[in-house]
Amino acid sequence: MPIIGPGPDDPENDGWDPRWDDQDTPFRRWLYEKLTAAGFECAADAAIMYAPANRYHGLDDTQMGLIATLTGVSYDAVRAAHKADIGAWSREQQLRDHPDLAVLDADLDRIRHRT
Repeated sequence: MPIIGPGPDDPENDGWDPRWDDQDTPFRRWLYEKLTAAGFECAADAAIMYAPANRYHGLDDTQMGLIATLTGVSYDAVRAAHKADIGAWSREQQLRDHPDLAVLDADLDRIRHRT
């Protein structure tokens, strides 16, 4: 199947983490839950597509509007889920960059409670 858009080796994707394709993230869980509740048959596929884009490129107004329409929630709800995911990602990055034991312990507790 041909790749539409830039491929994984293109300079536009510098810094792309391949784990994002299957990484369980707060936004992916939120999106899957909302799309499933809305009766969207391809909820898992849409979550796989939008969750990495949310972290790597961010979501533009059109994408956020589409997600709001498909999920039946407000634009602000999509924005809140996006911001929560970026906040979780930021904490994960800080932990990787500066592993302080107290922060590590708190972050592990947070991760344990989100599953």
